[in-house]
Amino acid sequence: MNIHYGYVRQAQTDFDARSVVSTPRSKEMLRLRLYFALLICDTMSLVLGFLFGNQVRFNDVLDQQGYNMLVVVLPVYLGTALNSRAYTIDVLTNSRLGIYRAALGLMFTIGVVLGMAFYLKAGADFSRLAFSVGIGTSALFIVAGRTVLGKLIPRWLGQSPLSEIIICDGVDIDGPEDAFILHAEQAGIKPSVNDPWMLDRLGHFLRNVDRVVVACPPERRRAWAMALKGADVSAEILAPELDDIGSLGTGRFVRQSTLVVAVGPLGLRDRALKRLLDLSILAVLAPVVVPVMAVVGIAVKLDSSGPVFFKQKRIGRGNRMFSMYKFRSMRTETLDGEGRRSTGRDDDRITRVGRFIRRTSLDELPQLLNVLVGDMSVAGPRPHALASTADDALFWEIDTRYWDRHAVKPGMTGLAQIRGFRGATLCREDLSNRLQADLEYLSGWTIWRDISIILSTFRVIVHRNAF
Repeated sequence: MNIHYGYVRQAQTDFDARSVVSTPRSKEMLRLRLYFALLICDTMSLVLGFLFGNQVRFNDVLDQQGYNMLVVVLPVYLGTALNSRAYTIDVLTNSRLGIYRAALGLMFTIGVVLGMAFYLKAGADFSRLAFSVGIGTSALFIVAGRTVLGKLIPRWLGQSPLSEIIICDGVDIDGPEDAFILHAEQAGIKPSVNDPWMLDRLGHFLRNVDRVVVACPPERRRAWAMALKGADVSAEILAPELDDIGSLGTGRFVRQSTLVVAVGPLGLRDRALKRLLDLSILAVLAPVVVPVMAVVGIAVKLDSSGPVFFKQKRIGRGNRMFSMYKFRSMRTETLDGEGRRSTGRDDDRITRVGRFIRRTSLDELPQLLNVLVGDMSVAGPRPHALASTADDALFWEIDTRYWDRHAVKPGMTGLAQIRGFRGATLCREDLSNRLQADLEYLSGWTIWRDISIILSTFRVIVHRNAF
């Protein structure tokens, strides 16, 4: 155990001593603005189209009948266009594809509106001329607007809509002019899944990255593949020899073949939904949780000397370290900042108040602060301390897939916890059960699964393994 601890501390010292180099600029917010620009373009096209239809039919751009048709057409079109992926990343690089998908949305809208007019017998209040002119003019405006934006978008985004980084590890390649190239040796990084601080450093380099391409000798490809699986980015390894094979399931980069080895499990839309759920839960719980936290904090302070909160380094999304907060449940002189020793059922380090708040999971409430700042989510794989072991072996030494679980934000509760896999990890099976549940969570994520996990957590707040 002490050998593991010394290794982790030495790795941390090495990490802190290295200089930090620059990283690529994130293009995520720019893409969001461009999606919004496309949406505004389509909306204004419909508005102008139906105003023109009013002018042609009624000689009055503000006639009520045209306004009523627009109120129906606009939400139907926008909903259909969103569903037909008219505002996605591939549309940013291919304006013709965007026009095609917008046209599909417009045709579906025509069918819906005509069907409603027929079944509601709205013939007297429905001008076919105003509707036809409005739809036709809107279509022309949409095509014109998306064509103009299609010319401008490459100037704003550069050659790629993604923020990309090329890692050269012993192999040099010629990338695009605007490519961000990182030389592994100069940056002090290597693909070692036995060094959490090295993975943390790599994770910081990839923080704003959508896609990473690694150029390395064949004998190091597996190591890079393992190191990147939990990085929460689309990761590929250059394999130019595959050009002669024509393999399926590969990618392309600068006219060379790549092996796709990792993909972030949650896209931008899913991450936005998950974050919205987290913030909604915080808003609902705040009036109840804040007074409870105040009472628990006072009790902790009165029960024993020392700080109210316990702060510990944990492994987060993309293998990046963060400080996780809990209410202090142990005496100050016995605090274990590295997590070298699992808490036992009759652990003599735990205070009287600590035993109660651990059994009722009240000690976890400060993690809502981690959720608020974005280090954690309400639902997700539980974050572990660096020196955590099972059967005297570090978690990643037992199963290298352990790093894969960090492709999403860690959670206050997760699939493993509601299945009863919590408490001390005394044997390898304890870790295997949790890891299997975490990997299952990653492979089948939906917002409804998160909601289900959160609701199911209330059944296991008090648990026989919570000590």
